[in-house]
Amino acid sequence: MSADDDNPTITKVLVVDDSRMVRASLIKHLRGRFEVREETDGEAGWQTLLVDPSIQLVLTDIGMPRLDGFGLLERIRSSKVARVHDIPVIIISGDEDDAARERAIKMGANDFITKGIGGVELIARLESLSRLAQTQRELEASRAALASQSPLDPASGLATEAYLNVHGEQEMALARRHQADISAMVIEIDHYEQLVEWHGAHVAQLITRKLSKILSSKVRKEDTVAQLAPAQFAVLSPSTDPLGCCAFALRMQRAMEKLVMTYREERIRISVTIGVASSSIDGMQTVSHLVGVAAGRAQAGKAAGGNRVVNDQGEVDQTMVDRYMKQLISIDHALLQIRIGAADEVADRLPEVITTLLPLLELIESRVHCGIPLGALKKYDKESGPGNDEAEGTRTSA
Repeated sequence: MSADDDNPTITKVLVVDDSRMVRASLIKHLRGRFEVREETDGEAGWQTLLVDPSIQLVLTDIGMPRLDGFGLLERIRSSKVARVHDIPVIIISGDEDDAARERAIKMGANDFITKGIGGVELIARLESLSRLAQTQRELEASRAALASQSPLDPASGLATEAYLNVHGEQEMALARRHQADISAMVIEIDHYEQLVEWHGAHVAQLITRKLSKILSSKVRKEDTVAQLAPAQFAVLSPSTDPLGCCAFALRMQRAMEKLVMTYREERIRISVTIGVASSSIDGMQTVSHLVGVAAGRAQAGKAAGGNRVVNDQGEVDQTMVDRYMKQLISIDHALLQIRIGAADEVADRLPEVITTLLPLLELIESRVHCGIPLGALKKYDKESGPGNDEAEGTRTSA
């Protein structure tokens, strides 16, 4: 048996009551079984609960100055801090009031007792709640540990942030060894707080889920997509140069700009801001550093108005991508663009690609006689220009 088993941790209870005599009576019952901290009203109890994370149970009177017991209970159950929101609360009343009991239970109280309760029963109820709370904490800790070991987040279906970092470091080591590029994108939904305020948290979650599915369907198998926050995603792309990453980010940003989602006949439009970073420009320190650089650029883009792609040079536009494409119209680059899902960019330059490939195709046809339609290719090369058709928009249901 360990030392911890010989000296189990004593549960700390916060007693909130404006009567000194009631507090003294309760403390007398609890002494030796629980550690007790006392406050004289709901406001003082609330402040103590916020600053003392060791408190595990709350006993509170109803009628108190400044903030009564119901007000304290409402604050606790409305708190966004999990430790505070989930803490067991017992309401103490001077008499057996069915209306007060019903109200307390509806507001989230775990138990309702009268001030004349015996010491044995009081301790039994507190110990029962303490064990239940401890079991719930252990279950949450177990779930968190399991989630950290799993490569996928069960809620989003994307990679966990822990997996992104671990797997990303392996990809980073491979990139160093082969002197290859590795790029990162951080995608943030613009004005997410307004989405929650206007349409509700449920609709905002549906929108992030839709974005998760779109990202998963657009990236390559070797890419890793993770959700870092409710409105923030990261994509890690090995063997992708800065240009390819910017081209993909620009397509994604424009696709989201055109997307129209409907929820209960309401049309919802969103936009995203994407920060781009690449190891060849921003260094090969760590994956978290690369993602952090991309996140910083996304934040800068949002501060500038959002709905844009930002790299080390500032805002990325199609003119910039086209200018670099003209410099990099090699067959190797065209194949790379296809591998990263940028086939449309290659299609726009197809006549130039055909011109580059024709000597090789003519050689293959002269030796293999496999029926390559050289005449048709030459005709297409002369007559065709880069395609410039753009979809007007995509409608989907949230």
